[in-house]
Amino acid sequence: MAAASSSSSSHLHIQSLSFTKQTLTKSLNPNTPKTLISFKPSKPFKPLTIKSVTSQTQSPQTHTFTHCFTKKEDGYLYCEGLKVQEVMEAVEKRPFYLYSKPQITKNVEAYKQALDGLNSVIGYAIKANNNLLILKHLKELGCGAVLVSGNELRLALLAGFDPTRCVFNGNGKLLEDLVLAAQEGVFVNIDSEFDLDNIVAAARIAGKRVNVLLRINPDVDPQVHPYVATGNKNSKFGIRNEKLQWFLDAVKSYPDELKLVGAHCHLGSTITKVDIFRDAAAIMVKFIDEIRAQGFDISYLNIGGGLGIDYYHTGAVLPTPRDLIDTVRELVKSRNLNLIIEPGRSLIANTCCFVNRVTGVKTNGTKNFIVIDGSMAELIRPSLYDAYQHIELVSPPPPDSAVSTFDVVGPVCESADFLGKNRELPAPARGSGLVVHDAGAYCMSMASTYNLKMRPPEYWVEEDGSVAKIRHGETFEDHMRLFEGLSI
Repeated sequence: MAAASSSSSSHLHIQSLSFTKQTLTKSLNPNTPKTLISFKPSKPFKPLTIKSVTSQTQSPQTHTFTHCFTKKEDGYLYCEGLKVQEVMEAVEKRPFYLYSKPQITKNVEAYKQALDGLNSVIGYAIKANNNLLILKHLKELGCGAVLVSGNELRLALLAGFDPTRCVFNGNGKLLEDLVLAAQEGVFVNIDSEFDLDNIVAAARIAGKRVNVLLRINPDVDPQVHPYVATGNKNSKFGIRNEKLQWFLDAVKSYPDELKLVGAHCHLGSTITKVDIFRDAAAIMVKFIDEIRAQGFDISYLNIGGGLGIDYYHTGAVLPTPRDLIDTVRELVKSRNLNLIIEPGRSLIANTCCFVNRVTGVKTNGTKNFIVIDGSMAELIRPSLYDAYQHIELVSPPPPDSAVSTFDVVGPVCESADFLGKNRELPAPARGSGLVVHDAGAYCMSMASTYNLKMRPPEYWVEEDGSVAKIRHGETFEDHMRLFEGLSI
């Protein structure tokens, strides 16, 4: 792919507000006139070659959760030793997601080491990020998959996941999707009375006995944002504790359709206190004892996922996968159970940045804004539940740039269109790069085409330092193809 050219505008004069150390105070005054500044892009970097993806996997040297995107002494942001600015010069000029493939490998290895000595399944939560090439890489690393829709099941099968190491979750699973799960031998969680009815019907249609787990709501407070809490009594997910016996009796009545093999709980997401997992596991093994006492030969405990990450980049000491597993290890061993975990965010979030270009800087007199080409359409977490993701510039700011407090916003016609609020940043030059960190999970997978902003391309840095495209960006032509052959 040819590098994007920036030399053609090297002497272009544009009209813009100038946020410099000398003029910052004045520019906050709405009566201050606009200032003409000279926009002179820096000398283009040597073009990168964007190559096709390979399937080779190299063993990592370390297995720690670190930030693979680092700012070095020269003021540039790097990904695995490669300047992000160089990547921006080499790819198409639009917002994009940039991943570190080696960091994905390291994150998986951290879980595999933590689970050493236990019979276990690492079920990657596809809802966190559904890029096909990332899924293939995770499958090669030995992961199973956790699914919450029929299309996620179909994608997992296309990516090559072993269906007997996949779990189908969800509070509203459709009959046709359950039939596919039954045919393929996927574990299925029972979430409600009607869900049980649908699983029985699917088993009969498929002519297969389905391995099921009961998703029990342990009513444990995960101490997270209510939008990502799933294990308390007010959640739409799971069965109520007091209804356990009803479900056991129901499963007994369908011996040809259902085989109860385990119990499942999922507390929520962004959890940073691992004793919460211990408390839930202690409750769950008591339920397992009760279930076994009634003659069920169950062997799986699924404790879900939800381990948090360092979104704030403050150096906070957060629990690792080993910390999480160590809190439940003895409980699992004491009942001779196979452990299923469902990491999503902690496997993929810190491997990626959302890369944008600065369209301009403005003030409304009381608040300053950095306007970028990315938006809530490509990354909705901050707008959806006020999530914080660290933001920084890709390259050194102009030497006279003043640090001020900015809201980082996009061009979408919504006041909720922001990527970050009240961020202390040096005023960037127009056209410079800006990244939103830790964007690997629940960002691209939740992207939309609102305001007809097409979903962006994705790239990753491979083990040898090369850059490969792993998803094409959508185009206006892609949108128009949805209407081909239709008329009024």
